[in-house]
Amino acid sequence: MSSILKVDEIQDTSGNNIINENANTVTIGKAGDTVNVVGTLQNDGAAFAQGITEIDTWRVTADFSGTGYVTSNWERDDTYGNVLIGTGMSESSGVFTFPSTGVYQINFGSRFTRDTATPYAVGEIQVTTDNSTYNTSANSLGNVPVANYYDGFYITYIFDVTSTSTHKVKFYMQTNSLAVVFGGNTDRNFTYANFIRLGDT
Repeated sequence: MSSILKVDEIQDTSGNNIINENANTVTIGKAGDTVNVVGTLQNDGAAFAQGITEIDTWRVTADFSGTGYVTSNWERDDTYGNVLIGTGMSESSGVFTFPSTGVYQINFGSRFTRDTATPYAVGEIQVTTDNSTYNTSANSLGNVPVANYYDGFYITYIFDVTSTSTHKVKFYMQTNSLAVVFGGNTDRNFTYANFIRLGDT
């Protein structure tokens, strides 16, 4: 036989509020209390969002030139208080695979210089949803009108990763001159990408 306890408020022995119900709002504890939940806290049967569960940053370690995908010299950021939350991305020949499904913010940036001519450079985020055909989802253009000066770009894209086996990303550079040199470095982010999982798909 079950029992039902009907009250509007439960207090501790000192008269402090533990649980209170008023106008369909349930208040647990009082200001300054720590509420410790043992087990899984749910929202109408589903687990609460846990905030950001993945942050990862990768960078290119050496200068490079030319047009094409950035396929080599990628490393995970490992200096100056770097942040890695979660499993992190995996990379193979410039193709990045996501550790779990979800909605991700992808950021890509580069700085570059040139020594002759008046060249331009384009950076692109390209994504696939079938692990085959890549499409440009975001791009940016920069140019260096004076020799030995620098320019750069920063682009971002929000990507709904519904499958880690089919949804991937890689990065493309285009330039009209081999005089353009994209920056790479092992200690700081010159050409880099970071990934933030914003929430569930």
